Amino acid sequence: MQRLDKYLSDAGVGSRRELKELLRAGSVTVNGIVVQDGAAKLDEAADVVCLRGERVEGLRRVVLLLYKPAGLVTSTDDPRDRTVMDILPERWKKQKVAPVGRLDKATEGLLLLTNDGILAHRLISPKYRIEKDYYAEHEGEAGPEDAAAFRAGLVLSDGTRCLPAKLEPLGPGKSRVTVVEGKYHQVRRMLASRQMPVTYLRRDREGGLTLAGLKPGEVRELTAEEIAALDRVTGMPNAAR
Repeated sequence: MQRLDKYLSDAGVGSRRELKELLRAGSVTVNGIVVQDGAAKLDEAADVVCLRGERVEGLRRVVLLLYKPAGLVTSTDDPRDRTVMDILPERWKKQKVAPVGRLDKATEGLLLLTNDGILAHRLISPKYRIEKDYYAEHEGEAGPEDAAAFRAGLVLSDGTRCLPAKLEPLGPGKSRVTVVEGKYHQVRRMLASRQMPVTYLRRDREGGLTLAGLKPGEVRELTAEEIAALDRVTGMPNAAR
């Protein structure tokens, strides 16, 4: 059970003051009956809430997959730059999703967003070893010694220790990098530490999810089956085994 005003607030209907005015004006109905008391209790699974005759969808668990284009900041808000939130359809903003981890402004590729904070934490945590694949274009050419250094776990110039990672050379100036953590600018810094500064970077995979079917700037909601798979690999409570 949940308070009506909390349900409306989570759905992004308005501020506390605006909600009081809407309720007082009789603009909100529950199962076809006008309700003016914000403290009234709801059964979110059974009750139908409408605002001026249109159904209000309450907050639900959402996981999105965005093909992040270059030039956007991975943040919910930024005073100077456009963020990934600026290109999301309004219906998902109302579900209070936030980015899972970060891709830097110049990096493209797969970015998850969710309103499930526990899942987000587990996807980021190295403990659960969720692999992330990056396609990189860079100066120089990766060789066997570079791949061995990645497997051993690099120590960056500032003392940052990286977990063992995979470097797959793809020819002159191109490589694929697989990591299970997400330190600040990690892939760029790892390649730079081997004298291969990055000129282009794109994340292509996270766990079992890829960019298949999406173009830069496009987003889709994960299916129930895809979310269940994320729950299993991160050991979420009540995950189906």
